[in-house]
Amino acid sequence: MEFPLYDVLIVGGGGAGLRAAIAAAETDPGLKILIVSKVYPMRSHTVSAEGGAAAALRPEDSWENHAFDTVKGSDYISDQFVVETFVREAPVELIQLEHWGCPWSRDPDGKISARPFGGMTTWRTCFAADKTGFHMLHTLFQTSLKYDRIERLDETFVTSLLVEDGRCVGIAALNQRSGVMSAVRAKTVILTTGGNGRIYAFSTNGNICTGDGMALAYRAGVPLKDMEMVQFHPTGLPSTGILITEAVRGEGGYLTNNKGERFLKDYVPSKMELGPRDIISRAMVTEFEAGRGFAGPYGNYMHLDVRHLFMRELGLDYVGIDIVHDPIPVRPVEHYMMGGIDCDITGATSLPGLFTAGECANVGLNGANRLGSNSLSECLVFGAAAGRAAAHQAQEAKAPTSNPVDALLKDETRRVEKKYLESRQGTEKLAEIRVEMQRSMDEHVGVFRTAEGLKEEEKLIAGFRQRFARLKIEDRSHVFNTELTAALELDYMLELAEVMTASAINRKESRGAHARRDFPKRNDEHYLANQIATHVPGGKPKLEFRPVRITHWQPQARTY
Repeated sequence: MEFPLYDVLIVGGGGAGLRAAIAAAETDPGLKILIVSKVYPMRSHTVSAEGGAAAALRPEDSWENHAFDTVKGSDYISDQFVVETFVREAPVELIQLEHWGCPWSRDPDGKISARPFGGMTTWRTCFAADKTGFHMLHTLFQTSLKYDRIERLDETFVTSLLVEDGRCVGIAALNQRSGVMSAVRAKTVILTTGGNGRIYAFSTNGNICTGDGMALAYRAGVPLKDMEMVQFHPTGLPSTGILITEAVRGEGGYLTNNKGERFLKDYVPSKMELGPRDIISRAMVTEFEAGRGFAGPYGNYMHLDVRHLFMRELGLDYVGIDIVHDPIPVRPVEHYMMGGIDCDITGATSLPGLFTAGECANVGLNGANRLGSNSLSECLVFGAAAGRAAAHQAQEAKAPTSNPVDALLKDETRRVEKKYLESRQGTEKLAEIRVEMQRSMDEHVGVFRTAEGLKEEEKLIAGFRQRFARLKIEDRSHVFNTELTAALELDYMLELAEVMTASAINRKESRGAHARRDFPKRNDEHYLANQIATHVPGGKPKLEFRPVRITHWQPQARTY
């Protein structure tokens, strides 16, 4: 069988994926490019971002200030060369997006508006009303339509990377409309599949955020980096996890406890509500434990008081309160994965032919804590870098032949059918395993962690993996078999939960989002390093530490 061949194949149709496709097309208009996405691109999770995208565009700001804020926010385990490159490129990317038609909000003098965000020392978060991700994704998607050489394969679920002779040569994927497994050959592949927030029960992430790309790369032998570093956003709605954007606090919203106090004066006195997300989340949990939170049916919460700001839509729609008269109940919620696929500044991984960008990647920008509004800019800067690098490599690479791809596809088709569809003797229900995993991750690998809790989670995940092997899929249809795709996603999530828990056990210190109650202090002597996790078939991940790259900013106490 002859399989279609592309020069650049991109898995994921969000901000990073679309930006990579455009960059590849601009690098060489003759390249054949394919975007494969399990959802229609405009349903990618980039669309949910509200607050804005960071770039030093204003005269009172500088790339040096943006770099220092990012390094300090990372608790000094970001790659400082990567950070410097990022802050120089971010303004270029935002202006490029404006030229493509992104409707940035404007100041009266015509400049792109900016607002304050947590951990930033000045106003540098550029925004398009409160739907920045929506407008950015629309702009990128519409721009991609200009290029005839960019093709799309929507509603197609990638089940594995095809590797031959130590090189990534394409993908095997399930067409959700037909239920047919097929292969696509490629000279280069870019993974831009987003985060894995749905490993947690209480998350701002959409249901599609299941860590697909991270698990695909990990199983293909590519290391994951800093998987213990999970960001919890301080202001999620208690019942749903829906995010109340940091922009609300940037515009003047207050967090108060049950005594009516703006309690952050005791934790981040110089920043208050605009402290970094990890510190504010820990402050809220500490207040809960001291009995100074509010108790509700979904656990403890604080009040986010915006009555002086008059923003109403989310409160009316999702909580049933009029926030002109009442504060919004909020609590910390899983929001973003700092960890991801280990790659260099071009997005290249240790597997020849494979690149990555966006939240599923770890290029070294975010370290132990991402600053709010850096992520949208990251998708643009490093999506473009990966697209250009993959395009250059594709110009030189030989086309993979169909013979090995045919054999690899048959193996993968047999694996999926045998594991998920042929076994009718299973007794376990997918939803029950998933919910129990999510709740246990909330409990043991959350804002605060202990050795006891993490080791308990390790045992639970091993049990979930055993139960997953006895999974029963009742839907035998081929067309949009969502039970099958949910099973494939849960398989990915269980794999990543194991890596995250093992990584958290192995980092015996507190740094950024990783807060160990049994090791409450940062330990630069042993852990001023990134943690690398490598897949070991049939065993626990192999863990090792790699020293960070420091260029200008030596570690200091992270106080605000």
